Amino acid sequence: MTAASLSTTPQHRIGEAARQSGVSTANIRYYEREGLLQAQTRAGNDYRLYSEADIHRLRFVRQCRAMDMSQDEVRTLLALDLNNKTDCATASTALDEHLGHVRQRLRELRALEKDLLALRNRCDGSDDHCHIIEALHQRADAAMPESPPAGPRRHV
Repeated sequence: MTAASLSTTPQHRIGEAARQSGVSTANIRYYEREGLLQAQTRAGNDYRLYSEADIHRLRFVRQCRAMDMSQDEVRTLLALDLNNKTDCATASTALDEHLGHVRQRLRELRALEKDLLALRNRCDGSDDHCHIIEALHQRADAAMPESPPAGPRRHV
């Protein structure tokens, strides 16, 4: 079943849409504010109503966010047509860029792991004071606040 074949008739209240999509009601409201999901029609009792297509879209967003994609990356993918060959190239480019972000984050995490291991290896608990805490205090005293980076540090 494709998103295009799903019903667009609003019939589910937000709680049911949350249950069927796996997205919390708070996140559904947030995605509406952020433009990842269209603002919903309301029933006579002022409840938001969602269609099967909306629920599919929420699942799509949830899947992309689970892969650590930024909202802008999700917006890009949501705007693409799976039946348009040029959109396939755009999707590939978007994923290649995201892979670059993931690889950069992996490098950062490996450096952090190395630093944490070196810190952990400073103390085995047999001395009269903790060399880990000592090192952390030394780092805190030596650390100068960084000026804000020129560009965004992370993509999400």
